[in-house]
Amino acid sequence: MQAFVQHQGVAVPLNHANIDTDQLIPKQFLAKVTREGFGVHLFHDWRYLDDEGHQPNPEFALNQPQYAGASILIAGENFGCGSSREHAPWALADFGFRAIIAPSFADIFYQNAINNGLLPVVLPEAQVQALTSRVVAHPGVSITVDLEACEVVDDQGQRYGFSLDAAARCNLLEGKDAIGLTLANMAAIEAFEAESPSWR
Repeated sequence: MQAFVQHQGVAVPLNHANIDTDQLIPKQFLAKVTREGFGVHLFHDWRYLDDEGHQPNPEFALNQPQYAGASILIAGENFGCGSSREHAPWALADFGFRAIIAPSFADIFYQNAINNGLLPVVLPEAQVQALTSRVVAHPGVSITVDLEACEVVDDQGQRYGFSLDAAARCNLLEGKDAIGLTLANMAAIEAFEAESPSWR
């Protein structure tokens, strides 16, 4: 898993509440067996005017040139609600997003995002709206998400503090998912196995 320490990137606003996982990655695209290749289908029903995904919707923010290469998403409350599909953070990460800023997240999506190296940042509604207004007024500006300092910094230097569970923060900073955490304890695991009777 890629570590997250500090990231600066173009922010794209999606000023919608209750964006569910079926909008993030519709069910017809869940057949892949690896984490790669989902980004092209992210927000499929909003990004495209046709079912095949050949006609981009020019009204949708991710298709607008000023937000090209966006890696920070600013959204409304209850982001990632709906089904618990882990493909949603896979699609966001595969598209190129590193952080999502919202007033609140669905619990399962929030944990799935952290487990896949995607940082969910919870800020008060007023602060999210302030960031959204800044990005809308000055499309294409970069903002910084600093996990070491637990701050979001806009292009004018305005700082917004956020919090994250200490264990989740440590895992993201070190780039360790559940498998990485297990591998970090391999010496202890092997020692335990060596001391265990053969019948186990």
